[in-house]
Amino acid sequence: MSIFDDKMSSERLRPLSQREVRIVADLEFREKWFFSRDDIRKYVDSESKLRYTIHRLKTKGRVMSINKNKYYLIPIKARSGGWSEHPFVLADEMFNGDGYYIGGWAAANYWRLTEQVPMKTQVYTNKRNGAVKLLGSAFLLHKTTKRRIENAVVERMHDHPFRILSKEDTRAWLESRDW
Repeated sequence: MSIFDDKMSSERLRPLSQREVRIVADLEFREKWFFSRDDIRKYVDSESKLRYTIHRLKTKGRVMSINKNKYYLIPIKARSGGWSEHPFVLADEMFNGDGYYIGGWAAANYWRLTEQVPMKTQVYTNKRNGAVKLLGSAFLLHKTTKRRIENAVVERMHDHPFRILSKEDTRAWLESRDW
């Protein structure tokens, strides 16, 4: 079955209410793909309606949770309900732009120190560890110190900043690997 098959599209994307259409249209018009509850609060008159509206958008495949306060809007042009974002941008949004950095093979590939393209993006944080899958991207979260996080550099991708291990530190990491 093709991803453009109408049966698959109709199963994944359900019709939106008038309120939901206004919310999605406003967010898309402002190109606000990552948003918080505060961004759509003006469309509802109570906290319970806000929670219910977000829940309905999630069940209809229009919104995905990034963290407990942030959501990702899947654009209307994503006909089949699937969409992707660069893993570095997702990592930045997952941690609200602070308290993390991208390292390991993902950083080595970014700095062109290796041709190896990693299957998972290694993210170092002082908040949590484990594996996370988000919008088709796999992340390995590792614990690290606050000092190492502060030493990360800020780069930009698609006009979006993200934190990554410096090129020198990434080179040192590569040289320390046991081959």
